[in-house]
Amino acid sequence: MSVAVGVKSVGGYAEGSMNSSQNLIARIRQGEAEAFRFVFDRYSRPVMSFIFDQVGNRELSEELAQETFVRAYRMIATLRDDTKLSTWLFGIAKNVARESFRTRQRDDHRVELEDSGAAELPDAKLLPDGKLLNKELSQVIQNALAKLDEDKRLIFSLQAFHQYSYEEIAEITGFSIPKIKTDLHRAKAEMRKRIRPYLGDSHEL
Repeated sequence: MSVAVGVKSVGGYAEGSMNSSQNLIARIRQGEAEAFRFVFDRYSRPVMSFIFDQVGNRELSEELAQETFVRAYRMIATLRDDTKLSTWLFGIAKNVARESFRTRQRDDHRVELEDSGAAELPDAKLLPDGKLLNKELSQVIQNALAKLDEDKRLIFSLQAFHQYSYEEIAEITGFSIPKIKTDLHRAKAEMRKRIRPYLGDSHEL
């Protein structure tokens, strides 16, 4: 199956008949293409934003998001009925991004921090009031995020940008909750130190 960014939104049929996650999974298993298009339409932007947080390059994040949904389509038979679709997809996206990052490390490539697409991803939110970050601050955050080690960057992104709980982060990453809490605390401290001059005293990470 070919998955492409920019698939048109699924209409009333999807909204009416796919509101049950179990029903949606069953339809995908039966080979119903429209059901999988609905999943792509609903989750492609947050998945791409999450991958961008890990790799720091917009073009690459689009390619890896495509790969995530290709893998998801191939692996749908392994999805348990009680699994939350979003955490399952983010788990696949985590593996795809990690494989890419490590391959580029082996090839001695550097993540491009000056990617002009950084401010264009609408899911990258950080301020408590939920407003989109301006372009300058978005770039500062991406640069600071890239300086975290791999585990901290992953955990911080899932909690701060995507609002996942400790339990959901554990499901996505395979990390223990004590590790998640420790790494998140340290990641926030590092991010706060690097970003505070741009946030002022009124905002906390």
